[in-house]
This record gives sequence, structure tokens and C-alpha cells, in this order.
Amino acid sequence: MSETPSNPFELMMQQARDMAKAMNPALEHFSPKGFEQLWPTMPKDVMELWFGNKVNTEGLDAKTRLLLTLAGLTMQGAQNDSAVRQTVKHAVEAGARKQEIVETIGQMSFFAGIPAMSRALELAQEAMADKEEDQP
Repeated sequence: MSETPSNPFELMMQQARDMAKAMNPALEHFSPKGFEQLWPTMPKDVMELWFGNKVNTEGLDAKTRLLLTLAGLTMQGAQNDSAVRQTVKHAVEAGARKQEIVETIGQMSFFAGIPAMSRALELAQEAMADKEEDQP
């Protein structure tokens, strides 16, 4: 027999799991991290075209834009695990070095606090480890 959740958020999450299980038993084991595998990392040229300075030649390049995005996600408390991991993977593909990623996140500790920075660093390390495993 399962224990009744003690707070409203836990109760809501339990109800969502129960509903998903009733609709499709396979959803009981759904993982957002597994969902990330459906979205491959874009090639650097594509990122430059969409997010970089191919159209606006005087604008920011894709790497800088992605580092700014990572800073913003950290400022929000690194609450969206998938978004942080995907942004880190794309930043690496766009040419960001590990040091630049760590410094971007570290800089946000002054504004977002140590817990947000720590969470973002943890997620970034996961993403960079995943990226290293993907390479031959």
C-alpha cells in the first residue's frame, strides 16, 4: 500500500503518474532525460544560421548566444534539467570550451545564488559527460 503524499505538489505529481499509468502503462517509466535523445545536437553551421551571425554579421555568434542562454537558465535556478543539458551540448557543438561553460555558470552564482549554480554545474557535467561518451 502506498503512502499518501504529504504536500500538494507531491499529491499532484502522484495523481499525474496514476493518470499516465491508467492511460498508457508504458508512461509510468517515462524519463525526461530519455526524451532528450529524440532531439539531436544541431551542427554548428545550422546553429550559426539560426542563432548566430550568418544573417546579422555584426551580431553575436551561436556560442555566445548559447552561453547567454545558459546564464539565463542558471538565473532561473536551473529548474529545467533538459533545457540546461541541451544548451550545454549545443554550446559545446558551437565551440564553447568546458572552462567557458563553467565560468558562465559560476558568474551567475553572484546573482542566482550558490544552489542554482551548483545545480547548473551538476547538469552541465552530466551533459558534457554524455557528449564525451557519444564521441568515438
